[in-house]
Amino acid sequence: MTKILFVCHGNICRSTMAEFVMKHIVEQAGEKEHFTIASMACRSDEIGSDTHPGTKQVLRAHGVPFTRRQARRIERADYEAYDLVIAMDEENMHDLSRLTGGDPAGKCHLLMEYAGEAREVADPWYTGDFETTYRDVLAGCQALFHSIVEKSEKIV
Repeated sequence: MTKILFVCHGNICRSTMAEFVMKHIVEQAGEKEHFTIASMACRSDEIGSDTHPGTKQVLRAHGVPFTRRQARRIERADYEAYDLVIAMDEENMHDLSRLTGGDPAGKCHLLMEYAGEAREVADPWYTGDFETTYRDVLAGCQALFHSIVEKSEKIV
């Protein structure tokens, strides 16, 4: 079982999008029973809020199912409970480093690293461009999934 937690600033746009995209990828691959996937916020601005309407709109447009949810802030126990904590930008990585005391287990990574890119996922809260964010999230999640599958095949 691989447990993945996606994080962003408020947990209503990017991390939520990544959660639902990754769940869809895993479901389509027939691997749902091998994954636990969730998302949380690094900051408290949007705690309790549902997914941003722009995120819902782009997920619908791409046939990615989603459910109603409430933004929740990551705590130290969440870091301990997940195998990977995937951040959307450097601010998230800084927040995670403070929360975890420097990421001692090496669980925290930027999503776009998996797609071979040393950059952040742009925040559509500021850009208004949910489609570009979706393309980044999709590329990152697909690469992350393939990375996990490759590692598990090497272990077996």
